[in-house]
Amino acid sequence: MSELTQNQQVQLEVVPVAGRIGAEVKGLRLSGDLDREDVEAIQRALLQHKVLFFRGQQHLDDEEQERFAKLLGELYAHPTVPVKEGSSSILELNSYHGGRANSWHTDVTFVDAYPKASILRGVVIPAAGGDTVWANTAAAYEDLPQELRDLADNLRAVHTNAYDYATAIRKEVSEEDAKKSKAIFESTVYETEHPVVRVHPETGERHLLLGHFVKRFVGFRSPDSERLFHILQEHVTRLENTVRWRWAEGDVAIWDNRATQHYAVNDYGQQHRVVRRVTLAGDVPIGVDGRSSKVLKPEPSEQQQ
Repeated sequence: MSELTQNQQVQLEVVPVAGRIGAEVKGLRLSGDLDREDVEAIQRALLQHKVLFFRGQQHLDDEEQERFAKLLGELYAHPTVPVKEGSSSILELNSYHGGRANSWHTDVTFVDAYPKASILRGVVIPAAGGDTVWANTAAAYEDLPQELRDLADNLRAVHTNAYDYATAIRKEVSEEDAKKSKAIFESTVYETEHPVVRVHPETGERHLLLGHFVKRFVGFRSPDSERLFHILQEHVTRLENTVRWRWAEGDVAIWDNRATQHYAVNDYGQQHRVVRRVTLAGDVPIGVDGRSSKVLKPEPSEQQQ
């Protein structure tokens, strides 16, 4: 190990932000040139804390954000939303163009191998408001009464992008912009059946795989699905299981998308907010019973067209 890496590791400090989820990492300048030891330290901290925060990373631009992300895994482009021009994988969420994802969700769960992690960079941050909240879905599972755990272990849920969490019509977004964003988001309709309890491929923890891409539970009527969804989802979003981050320009957040849900708080009115996200390719979830997720739409014949 080089002297520089030793110094970096001595300076690297991981400070929990909340009791069950989230930690701020201090003393590290993110870049595509980080040493392997530092990358491995980030990976270990991410598995433990689920979401990591890095202040003062204003030196990062789009290209360097992607270079850094490649150290953590394979880049993944959103299946329907175009990437930012000039980039290979960056998704820009711009409040002036409908980028207000104020709904609890795990990213892109309407496909089978949804992203394993995301790296989000604060570019334009409101003077007040615009925080993001993350929830620990393993802690939520552990909090369930045993009878609910037994039920959840055997449940399957259908997730779809026919619900666009990012453009539910609000006063800050024109109806025309909302319709345009919705058309892009649903340009191909995806539906995937996932286990409601996912076994994490690296930690072995059990996580509730829910969020607002859930359309229904397999084998349940719609009213029963809705009631059951709210019972389980409310365990995920209990305040004890969450961490809230007050953004500053240049902040970076990295979260394990297999272990969390998140919510971008839409409380900043007409102020401008821009964040840019890079996601990393994931694998197909496996449930407690060993069964994997199953693609429902598009059907294989449609995907080949």
